[in-house]
Amino acid sequence: MTRYVNDSDLLQFVQDVFSSFGISRENALICADNLVLADLRGVSSHGVARLRRYVDGMTNGTILPHSEPRVVREAPSTATVDGRAGLGQITGHFSTGMAIEKAKKTGVGIVAVRNSNHYGIAGYYTQMMLEAGLLGISMTNTAPLVVPTFGRKMIIGTNPISLTAPTKRNLPFFLDMATSVVPRGKLEVYDRMDRDMPAGWAVDSSGLATTDATRVLKNMVARLGGGILPLGGEGELYGGYKGYGIALLVDILCGVLSGGDYADMVDVKGPGGEGQPARVAHFFMALNIENFVELDVFQEKMDDLIDRLKESEKAEGQERIYIHGEKEYELYEKHKSSGVPLEEPVFDSLKAIALERGVPFEL
Repeated sequence: MTRYVNDSDLLQFVQDVFSSFGISRENALICADNLVLADLRGVSSHGVARLRRYVDGMTNGTILPHSEPRVVREAPSTATVDGRAGLGQITGHFSTGMAIEKAKKTGVGIVAVRNSNHYGIAGYYTQMMLEAGLLGISMTNTAPLVVPTFGRKMIIGTNPISLTAPTKRNLPFFLDMATSVVPRGKLEVYDRMDRDMPAGWAVDSSGLATTDATRVLKNMVARLGGGILPLGGEGELYGGYKGYGIALLVDILCGVLSGGDYADMVDVKGPGGEGQPARVAHFFMALNIENFVELDVFQEKMDDLIDRLKESEKAEGQERIYIHGEKEYELYEKHKSSGVPLEEPVFDSLKAIALERGVPFEL
């Protein structure tokens, strides 16, 4: 059963949950806005279904809700930030703000972050840069969930990348993608629905293809082997090694450049299997377009590029060529009107969280 919830009510509820940990209303709103925006844009794998993860992390001490990010190295165009095991959304918002400010002053702003936590959808931060009239890039490493080409052990993350570019007539270009075939959240969706996932998404503990999402997720938790495949899939035939390479690019810019953690150093368990801070790393880059070309010229050329793609000949049986972010913009408008769809297990999880945290549940 799917329930449709008003996004403003959902935002208020999630903000209340974060506030129940003593977080300021402003910071709680940033966290809530990140999760609800994901659901509005149709990225349910990173929406309020993830709230349980943050609640548990703040409860058991792997996420420090009152920890504020700290700048540890800075130059006119660059900075390195220590997230100090705080909420990834707060660290991401802070670091993106720095990148925007530097880009407006010097033409480019680059901020590398270490010792953070899961920061939600990468596109939340490039949206901030887009709204500032800048070209934006955001990326993060993650817990090891992906097997390298020809491997059977999870050693790299799904390591998403987002890039936004402003336009005039068309919707802005809005890329937000994992460097794996799918993010972990997609497997969780199939697990909650008790359905087989599509072939080609993941491998089992032997490194062989499987459609059993529940089995793969259990193996992930127990670190028994197997995992998600890099973008391009299994082996070399369809370019899996290219997705593997892009994932390493993210790890280099996020984990190595910040002096932080990377690959299977991220989100490791303690000696007794207990949870500990994830030590996730991020990377943010804002470019002031005016330092390269007039903004009007850039936007006109972006529109022309998009027009050329959308007006090109369609494959047989197809009526439309999409540009990155287009489907998500359309879903956003739909969900603002008809409500955010929540599957029953997600709705029940939110209800349980409300009871635990003493927060009103009026969805």
